[in-house]
Amino acid sequence: MPELPLATWLLLGLAALNVVLLVLLLSRPTSRAAEFDDLVRAHTERTERNLRQELTDGARGSRQESAQALASFQRTLLAQGAEATRTQNAQIDALAQQLALLQKSLADTLAQQLMGLSESNARRLAEVRATMETQLAQLQASNAGKLDEMRRTVDEKLQSTLETRLGESFRQVAERLEQVYKGLGEMQTLAQGVGDLKHLLSNVKTRGMFGEAQLAALLEQVFAPEQYAAQVATRPGQRHAVDFAVRLPGRGDDGAPVWLPIDAKFPNEDYERLLDAQQRADAPAVEQAARALEGRIRLEARSISDKYVEPPHTTDFAILFLPTEGLYAEVLRRPGLVEALQREHRITLAGPTTLLAMLNALQMGFRTLALEKRSSEVWQVLGAVKSEFQKFGGVLADVRRQTQTVLNTLDKAQTRSNVLTRRLRDVEALPGTQALLAEDDEADA
Repeated sequence: MPELPLATWLLLGLAALNVVLLVLLLSRPTSRAAEFDDLVRAHTERTERNLRQELTDGARGSRQESAQALASFQRTLLAQGAEATRTQNAQIDALAQQLALLQKSLADTLAQQLMGLSESNARRLAEVRATMETQLAQLQASNAGKLDEMRRTVDEKLQSTLETRLGESFRQVAERLEQVYKGLGEMQTLAQGVGDLKHLLSNVKTRGMFGEAQLAALLEQVFAPEQYAAQVATRPGQRHAVDFAVRLPGRGDDGAPVWLPIDAKFPNEDYERLLDAQQRADAPAVEQAARALEGRIRLEARSISDKYVEPPHTTDFAILFLPTEGLYAEVLRRPGLVEALQREHRITLAGPTTLLAMLNALQMGFRTLALEKRSSEVWQVLGAVKSEFQKFGGVLADVRRQTQTVLNTLDKAQTRSNVLTRRLRDVEALPGTQALLAEDDEADA
């Protein structure tokens, strides 16, 4: 049984004392209860003070015993640690000696192996070096011979190629120079022609002829000769003749045509002044030249309307042809000019491209009218073709019947041939028959 501490015994004694006092208290009379309480309280206080003092002394003793036990345990641990340290140091020293011996043995072994390997590598390197030197000497000799041969071949080919290329280059240069000389001659001829053209265009009559020639070329390109005429007096009783007039179908019973007047005008002086002012960037001069050109166009339009437009002998409008696209573009650039000419003088402006489009449209109209006129003839031709086709169908039926008869006859002949073939299938061929037939074939040949 474990030994109880002193404090525990004191508590047990105090509890027993309290029990005894309680019993005595219960057994005493009530009158002396107050006195007894005071005695009990005084005794309890003394007991508590004694017990506290004893507990303090016990705790102090317990701490001293614990400190002594802890110090003893620490001394034991220190002794054991020192012993373990001495043991480990001894083992480490032994292991270090063994490692030193092993390292020395390995170093000696490696040194011997490295020495042998070095000697072997040196011998092999010497052999490889000798072999490489021999092969390099042979390769150098072979390369030198091949390089000399290649150099000679390249020199020969370069010489021949260079001579060929130089000859070809000199020939091409000579041809190009000849072409340049020819071009210079053509340029001189062209410059002379331009000068002649400029000289011709400086004359009013010559400019008119140029415009008429260009207009005639456009009409010839689109129309047949019977669809237009030159120098036509479109107004009855007057001698003024328009340059060209397109013949349109009339509506009268007499078959008289309706003329579409086309007159060419070329106000070159005003146009050249306008171009010169534009090149000089002179805005006032440009505006002045443009107004002068506009006035000239208005004057020419009024003249054409007065001289050549006479409905119903002509159309209610005429065409003013400007022979160059640049002049036509400058006239179109004037605001409201084209509309004013159509409204006031019934004149339509046209350049080369615009006139060609108009003429093509008229040509399509002529073709439509021609198709309408020839439609009845086409129907008559189709009726005759229908009759002939019906006859041709009868002839084809006869041919078909005759052909069918021939085919039937051929089928019968084929049937008889098949019958004869079956009958002769079992007949044996006589010896020498093929030779006899061959002689007959040679005789026939």
